[in-house]
Amino acid sequence: MLQEIQFEVTDGRARITLNRPEKRNALSLRMQVEICEALWEADNDKGVHSVILRGAGISFCAGYDLARYGSEMEPSAMASPERAYRTHRSLDDDLWQQERAQRFRMSIFDMHKPCIAQVQGHCLGGGTDIALLCDMVIAADDAVFGFPPARDLGSLPNNMWIYHVGPQWAKRLTLTGDTITGTEAQQIGLVLKAVPSRYLEQEVEQLADRMALIDPDLLSVNKRSVNIALELMGARTTQRLAAELNVRGHNTQAANDYRRSVKEKGLKATFAARDAQFGDGRARVKGPEIRGGDGRLKETWD
Repeated sequence: MLQEIQFEVTDGRARITLNRPEKRNALSLRMQVEICEALWEADNDKGVHSVILRGAGISFCAGYDLARYGSEMEPSAMASPERAYRTHRSLDDDLWQQERAQRFRMSIFDMHKPCIAQVQGHCLGGGTDIALLCDMVIAADDAVFGFPPARDLGSLPNNMWIYHVGPQWAKRLTLTGDTITGTEAQQIGLVLKAVPSRYLEQEVEQLADRMALIDPDLLSVNKRSVNIALELMGARTTQRLAAELNVRGHNTQAANDYRRSVKEKGLKATFAARDAQFGDGRARVKGPEIRGGDGRLKETWD
């Protein structure tokens, strides 16, 4: 039984909806497992031409559910309480956990049929990990994209940024954790298109309508042709290395300080203290970044 997503098939498309709106669809391991299973079900269904990945409520996905990640384990059908299983204590255990979760996410890239991310509200941290693995991202113009955990928790466990925006913008955004709007994401190529939020669903559904006119086997050929080119540019190896580098990130002084702060003050207070140093936490794509004393961008300048 699906617990954290909704899945429906109609009119030649599958809709996978992240369904934890009270948590802004924060990604748990269970949710990633369910997304993976739904993707392969859609890929196996001859009546499905494309998949729409979207979020319930006001946000697409606000990141990984860090409150659950430390203790959550998905037992296999063969699990036994008499066995000792991996935790996050050793470097290899941490890497194994990173790679396991990454395998679930990479189903978006590996499935034969095209997947469209429909992004509203927050698309932060882990939300960008799944959105940027999709074949096309269509966003509300006021959506918010960024990876704030890169400020203290570790590096990105998936990294498709460079293949969308090139090295300079990839570095500008992931080295600071600053955010940009959906409109700005379109300007640098992070998303295919940004539209007013009232048109977002219509824009995505109309694209799915057009792909429903195409033989799904032909859609598969053309998707895989582009993805093979990405693989030749190192995209798959980059994802594997991203997981390994994230383990290094988990062992920095900044990450140690983060864990200590969470233990003493809790997640909310830790995030608030971290992000307060960055003002509004925004980058500006066009025009100078003139900031006030509170670190917030000024909308006008001389």
